[in-house]
Amino acid sequence: MKVLGVDPGLTRCGVGVVDGVAGRPLSMVGVGVVRTAADADVAQRLVLIERGIDAWLDEHRPECVAVERVFSQHNVRTVMGTAQASAVAMLCAARRGLPVALHTPSEVKAAVTGSGRADKAQVGAMVTRLLRLSAPPKPADAADALALAICHIWRAPAVNRLQQAQAAARRTPVPARTLKGTR
Repeated sequence: MKVLGVDPGLTRCGVGVVDGVAGRPLSMVGVGVVRTAADADVAQRLVLIERGIDAWLDEHRPECVAVERVFSQHNVRTVMGTAQASAVAMLCAARRGLPVALHTPSEVKAAVTGSGRADKAQVGAMVTRLLRLSAPPKPADAADALALAICHIWRAPAVNRLQQAQAAARRTPVPARTLKGTR
């Protein structure tokens, strides 16, 4: 499975492509950052992010896209920019008919390091180790994008089995119960 991970942000939007399956060694296909100028108009920045993500999708042809789920922060302005960049990534994937998976930062950290409270350095170190890289990807947004892709590759089989079981349970008819004293 080839997954494009996206760590959304208006100034630096991390992107990374990982190929592999759960239980086997993974390989990095590509990693980078889509950058925009902090003083540029927000609408123009979103267009640049869209073009950057579209270029990654065109070049690497992933099977799905894993995006960091936006969580509440104290800085509303930061949350808005992250949410807008996240929406652009989801839109780019949806246009191509690609499935989109959202993963929280703590999910990603737990999947990659074993702790949902790991810091950026720990995530970078584990991404380096898991993908057998010579050095951690820089900046941290790039390493986070690879971590998102790794998390999705590892979690997707379990999530798919759970969804299939839930769907099967909904399709299974519930046996009619007889009430005592009724005919």
